[in-house]
Amino acid sequence: MAKEKVVIGSEGIYDARKLGAPKMIILGFQHMFAMFGATVLVPLLTGLDVSTTLLMAGLGTLLFHVFTKFQVPAFLGSSFAFLGGYATIAPMLEDGTPNKEMLPYACLGVACAGLLYLVLAAIIKIIGINRVMKFFPPVVTGPIIIAIGLGLAPSAINNCKTNWALAIVALALIIVFNIFGKGMVKIIPILLGILGSYAVAAIVGNAIGVESFAIDFTTVKEAAWIGIPIDWNSTVFGGVHDSSKAITAIIAIMPIAIATMMEHIGDMSAISATCGKNYIANPGLHRSLMGDGLATTLSSLFGGPANTTYGENTGVLALSKVYDPRVVRIAAYFAIVFSFSPKFAALINSMPAAIVGGISFVLYGMISAIGVRNMVENQVDFSKARNTIVAAVILVCALGLGSGVSFSIGKFDITLSALAIAAIAGIILNAVLPGKDFDFSKSNSVEKNEEKAE
Repeated sequence: MAKEKVVIGSEGIYDARKLGAPKMIILGFQHMFAMFGATVLVPLLTGLDVSTTLLMAGLGTLLFHVFTKFQVPAFLGSSFAFLGGYATIAPMLEDGTPNKEMLPYACLGVACAGLLYLVLAAIIKIIGINRVMKFFPPVVTGPIIIAIGLGLAPSAINNCKTNWALAIVALALIIVFNIFGKGMVKIIPILLGILGSYAVAAIVGNAIGVESFAIDFTTVKEAAWIGIPIDWNSTVFGGVHDSSKAITAIIAIMPIAIATMMEHIGDMSAISATCGKNYIANPGLHRSLMGDGLATTLSSLFGGPANTTYGENTGVLALSKVYDPRVVRIAAYFAIVFSFSPKFAALINSMPAAIVGGISFVLYGMISAIGVRNMVENQVDFSKARNTIVAAVILVCALGLGSGVSFSIGKFDITLSALAIAAIAGIILNAVLPGKDFDFSKSNSVEKNEEKAE
């Protein structure tokens, strides 16, 4: 049966409502799988709970749709940008187990970072976007994003070291699916890389008997099919008791929001270009920032990771040509349903560290590449000494200061992470050095989106 179409301006798009409920459900399931691989990888890397992560991804997406008047077809999955913050405040223990004591403090820091979105949203609404964006040009946000990826690279290598052969299998599968894949295969290389390498480990280790590849399915067998996806002791409300640790976590992690808010603007531009509508203008960037920020705060308060609009799902929009936000909300419902199955979470947690290493090997590099792309697309001129100095100071601070800088204010011991120092230094330098030439109103991304929306 041919798909029915509606025409909006010069763009022909499929009306998902006319496709019928069964096809809409399949399309929603496709969106769920597109976000799944990357979303569940964040709790594997940080020690957060997989079930909680899925629940908060679903709820966060629905909350975002409420704030954007149900108009923007975006899915909110786990943000990789805060991994450095989790690694600083709640690093995994020496035996590879989660740091249950410190994770609630890291979540508190991320929750407060989410509130910064509301501050920027209010400022944009009051004074206009151009006056705000001059403090966050690509010469500042680009290097910060690069530093996030490069700073996480050692953890990927450490995971790969547990079994390089399996890590290379995971990495190779992602490359093959991403470069040579067609259709959905090309959009979900991370998920396919996880499934493929997991299958290799199970066959070689459990079926053939190669011990280094073996997977322990004990917890999977013991896990219940149905359970509550939130552990009160892992939430901010039940796990934060030390005010000094809380303040340290807040100060260390909140500046990361500077980079993630810029990522949000880029994602909204990409979704606008894909759908042929200027979502930055209507329903408005202030609304999408509020939705994203509150989704992050909600998730973190209850023990989940930060949320962010997902590029994987933008790819699904481009592939399917179905831009109806209802399809994305169906994906959110699927995520919520899966979050109530501890057996499903246990299956994910049984994944060997080497697979996580192979997957993160490319993901961390991709984070840095996004920072490079951000500067290239906005034509940052590095022939100017002031731009070179700003970028250089950010990168050296972020990568050279290690565990950051510690100091005391009264009875509180405060630790500023290297990334936080880098962000602060970059913003100040960009503000005081002469020669600023970036005008957000004339940036390539805005012009392209406005042209497509006309």
